[in-house]
Amino acid sequence: MARNLEQSIFVAGHRGMVGSAIVRRLKTLGYSNILTATRDELDLLDQAAVRQFFQTHAIDQVYLAAAKVGGIHANNTYPADFIFDNLMLEANIIQAAHLSGVQRLLFLGSSCIYPKLAVQPMTEAALLTGVLEPTNEPYALAKIAGIKLCESYNRQHGRDYRSVMPTNLYGPHDNYHPENSHVIPALLRRFHEATQRGDTEVVIWGSGKPMREFLHVDDMAAACVHVMELEPQLYQAHTQPMLSHINVGTGVDCTIAELAHTVAKVTGFQGKLTFDATKPDGAPRKLMDVSRLAALGWTASIGLEQGLQSAYQWYVDNVQNARTH
Repeated sequence: MARNLEQSIFVAGHRGMVGSAIVRRLKTLGYSNILTATRDELDLLDQAAVRQFFQTHAIDQVYLAAAKVGGIHANNTYPADFIFDNLMLEANIIQAAHLSGVQRLLFLGSSCIYPKLAVQPMTEAALLTGVLEPTNEPYALAKIAGIKLCESYNRQHGRDYRSVMPTNLYGPHDNYHPENSHVIPALLRRFHEATQRGDTEVVIWGSGKPMREFLHVDDMAAACVHVMELEPQLYQAHTQPMLSHINVGTGVDCTIAELAHTVAKVTGFQGKLTFDATKPDGAPRKLMDVSRLAALGWTASIGLEQGLQSAYQWYVDNVQNARTH
């Protein structure tokens, strides 16, 4: 798609890790009309307020990056919150965008939409072919519903609503809460604090054997804009009406143990690493098949250790303001 830098672009969730990265990417590319709204300014769970927001502003494109997110502990503890909030906000935004005549929208999902025991690496066709991972099933179901909302509006109303499914993300503005964070920020914080205290041991949740793929959020943002800017004919040539989402990842994974040792290196921790196998591991492996995205002209460029170094530097520079409580 020819880049129109004057288009009005609404980034929902601009204060989150992914949303803020998308805003940075759009600004770097020269987009000058980026619309955002804080939670105080717009409650995405309020359908009437969301519709009024879209009616008030002339919006050309929407990046739907807003979501309630968290790690295994958070998903296990607050399943009702995760399914309700995510269903409501995505339905409110997609319906309001349609009613306001927005033709182009990008929905951000999650790799947890795929079955727990999906064949690895996971292709887009694995969707709805098996049982989901129980620890985050409510969140995954909400994200699957978001994909199907986009497909349904495309089929019924001729919209061009697209979906991308990122692997595990990390980077600036991540959540460093000690219980509700994902694995990388949790490890970065734990190793940082252990190093500061001079601890001789760090205990890692789980056996360390599961394999995971990690993508820096700046790569994710670049992929989102790349997919959004694709000509409709090219996008449709690599997708299907009932299988329209695209995986976003590196195509490379590592064990949690390997990740932990890399985090220890990045943070300067010199002590012992112990793995608590009494804690749940989640899915044994989650690796994306990213061949569809590669065929559309995009591949990741930030390596894991390089990305961890930049993420850790951001945390050290912003530890007072990072989401840690």
